[in-house]
Amino acid sequence: MKMTAGWFRRFMNLYPPYLGAGIRIQSITPDFRQIKVAMKLRWYNRNYVKTHFGGSLYAMTDPFFMLMLIRILGREYVVWDQAATIKFRKPGRGTVSVLFEISDDMLRDVREQTKSGNPYRPLWSVNVTDADGEVVAAVSKTLYIRRKNKS
Repeated sequence: MKMTAGWFRRFMNLYPPYLGAGIRIQSITPDFRQIKVAMKLRWYNRNYVKTHFGGSLYAMTDPFFMLMLIRILGREYVVWDQAATIKFRKPGRGTVSVLFEISDDMLRDVREQTKSGNPYRPLWSVNVTDADGEVVAAVSKTLYIRRKNKS
């Protein structure tokens, strides 16, 4: 059974690490090219100084580029998160969100770079923003993408 975007959103919203941190997937386009994730500030996901816990801010961004590519590229590709960095820009208060998008250019680049069978390690970035659109944290993700051997 192929999981639709709606089922995927429901599943991720019940995934214990996200449920426990208060992370919610708000929307996913049917083609998995765009995902919006949000997190409200609650007593159970704040730190000592009453702002968003940094680990939860990172968790909001952790698997999504990888999961999106797995769905878009299909079984012919191996996709992994290889590395990440997070830079905290300002304290996170209230509701914070992240919008993940995979463009046609990004997909063309992935397919071009992997057509020989060699791995490709793009560095893609997203921002965690507050309700005013200000950047709370900047996250860079290095992905490992390789076309599978046809043996």
